[in-house]
Amino acid sequence: MENTTPKKVPTHVSIIMDGNGRWAAKRGRERSFGHIAGAETVERVAEACRDRGIKYLSVYAFSEENWNRPKDEVDTLMKLLADTISNKLQKMIDNGTKLIVIGNREKLGDLLNSMIDFAVEKTSGNDRTIMVVFFSYSGRWDILQAAKRFALENADNPDAIKNATLDDFSHYLATDGIPEPDLLIRTSGEQRISNYLLWQAAYTEFYFTPVLWPDFGEEELDKALLEYSLRDRRYGKVK
Repeated sequence: MENTTPKKVPTHVSIIMDGNGRWAAKRGRERSFGHIAGAETVERVAEACRDRGIKYLSVYAFSEENWNRPKDEVDTLMKLLADTISNKLQKMIDNGTKLIVIGNREKLGDLLNSMIDFAVEKTSGNDRTIMVVFFSYSGRWDILQAAKRFALENADNPDAIKNATLDDFSHYLATDGIPEPDLLIRTSGEQRISNYLLWQAAYTEFYFTPVLWPDFGEEELDKALLEYSLRDRRYGKVK
C-alpha cells in the first residue's frame, strides 16, 4: 500500500504482540499456529517500519511470566526463535538490520544462547535499523538486576549511591544505549503494560488496537503512526 507516514515519525516504536492464541483459536487451530503466523507478522512490520524511516523497532516476544505456560507452547516459542534466527539472519545482514536480544537469558539454554550470540555478532556492524527482541524479559527483572549491579559496583563508594541521578542508574538497565520508546503499540484489545519496560516507558505514548497480532499490517501501523503524530508530548511540562 502507499506509504502515508506522517512527518512526525517516532525514532523508536515498541510493540506488545498480543493475540496469537486467540487468532489461532478463531480458526480452530492450536496456539502454535498463531505463534508461527505472528512471527511472519514481525517480518512484515519490520519492513514497514524500515520503509517509514523508523530507526528502532522493539518487540515483546516472550516475558518471564510466559515460562509458566504449558511446556509444549514454551518449547514451540523457543524453537520459533531459533528457526527465525536461522532463516532470517542473512536477510538481516543484507538489509542493514542490527539485532539485539534482551532478557534473562540464563533460562534459554546453551544452544539457543549460542545462536543468539552468533546472530548478534554477525549483525553488530549494521546501523540502518535496529531490531530489539525482548525475550525472557520483564520490567521488574530489569530494574532489579540494574539495582544489584549498581549496588555491587558502588559498594565502596557510598557517595556515588547517595548522589546518583536517574541517568546514572539508567545506564545499568539492560536497555542501556537504546532510546526509550516514543510509541508503544499493544494489539488484541488488552490495555495494560504487562511488566514491560516499566522504567523506560515513563513518557512513552501508548496506542491500543483490538486487531490481533497476526492481522496487524501496514494499514494498522499507519493508523498508530498517525495517532502518534497528533499527540502533544509535554513530558510533564507545559507549553
